Amino acid sequence: MNATPPQPPCPPQPPQPSDSPTTAQLLRAHQIRLVRGPLVLRPMTEDDWPLLLPWNQDPQLLFLTEGTGNPKSYTLAQIQNIYRTVSQHAYNFMIEHQNQPIGECWLQEMNLAHVTARYPGKDCRRIDLMIGAKTFWGQGIGSTVIDMLCEFGFGAEKADLIFGLVGSHNPRSRRTFEKNGFILDIQTPQPPGSKAEHEYTLILTPQVWRSRSPAI
Repeated sequence: MNATPPQPPCPPQPPQPSDSPTTAQLLRAHQIRLVRGPLVLRPMTEDDWPLLLPWNQDPQLLFLTEGTGNPKSYTLAQIQNIYRTVSQHAYNFMIEHQNQPIGECWLQEMNLAHVTARYPGKDCRRIDLMIGAKTFWGQGIGSTVIDMLCEFGFGAEKADLIFGLVGSHNPRSRRTFEKNGFILDIQTPQPPGSKAEHEYTLILTPQVWRSRSPAI
């Protein structure tokens, strides 16, 4: 009887695309809920994409909120990648006013090497936020949200420093952070032709924050 000749090994098969993301690709879940008067910061979930997508396709909003970049619009896949990636090292929240979703925000572990190198051994966080519902602009909501995130960051999270990053094209955002006690830490010139001449890294310490919020 003739022996069957050995067969060549099968080549490895490439991974097949999945119709649904794995757990690692989803928004990191958390149970933190922050409340102050009519404002609630609730966990961002995978059900919030219909709310987030229109805000991230509004050129005016993106011009103001996207730091020194200048995207005109994002696709659903792009924002899912952004928010899911950020959430692995952040607390992502939806901002609600009297149960109406009006924006989003997060408290994130600092992800910029030039900032962490400046403060070795410190627990550095950053705040990012967007008030997507324009009818709520100019009502002090952004300032309150920043203070709520600082209370959580310096209180429950025991952060050493909290930062806000804004471009010089958005002076309103800078004033909002400064209203909460943030001061200029780093001023970074931007390339010619950028929408902002400078990026401002603003910093807040727990000592300054507590001196402004003695009752908390």
